[in-house]
Amino acid sequence: MPPRGSDPLSTGPGEPLVSRITSALRVVPDFPRPGIVFRDITTVIRDPQLFGEAVEALAAACADTAVDVVVGIEARGFVLGGALAYVLGAGFVPVRKQGRLPAAVESVAYSLEYGEAVLEMHIDAIQRGQKVVIADDLLATGGTASATIDLVERTGASVSRLLFLIELIGLGGSAQLHAHPHTSLITL
Repeated sequence: MPPRGSDPLSTGPGEPLVSRITSALRVVPDFPRPGIVFRDITTVIRDPQLFGEAVEALAAACADTAVDVVVGIEARGFVLGGALAYVLGAGFVPVRKQGRLPAAVESVAYSLEYGEAVLEMHIDAIQRGQKVVIADDLLATGGTASATIDLVERTGASVSRLLFLIELIGLGGSAQLHAHPHTSLITL
């Protein structure tokens, strides 16, 4: 893995990190519904070198950011978020689909690119004043990220940055991030 503070997007074995991640992505047409093109990151995270470099590159975006907690959005955001929390020396909090957390929760309903859903977070997961980074695999229309920002801000914590492996820029999701800074390793 490249050392922190280096430029992980332009270094590495051979070609740049962005090219290697893009090449490793599996593209699945018509999933989960006809007309949706699913970007599957399981082919990226199964490669320990590539996964590690991607996590380090995302963590580098937080070099000048105070981080108390990393929030990972179900489900692939758990994979990235947990690894990022470890690298950043922060706690990890999952945001889950409705009905999957065992204690008292705060909920938010939202629209996504192919339907509607409800996200939940434990009400005691984040404390007032904490600095939070939100992580997910993909930024599309921004509905899931926007809903997660809402959940975090209801606690009195502040969102320092959002981190995504992939951003589908044609869908305008960054406009839904309430002007919070974000980093996406790959833009398609």
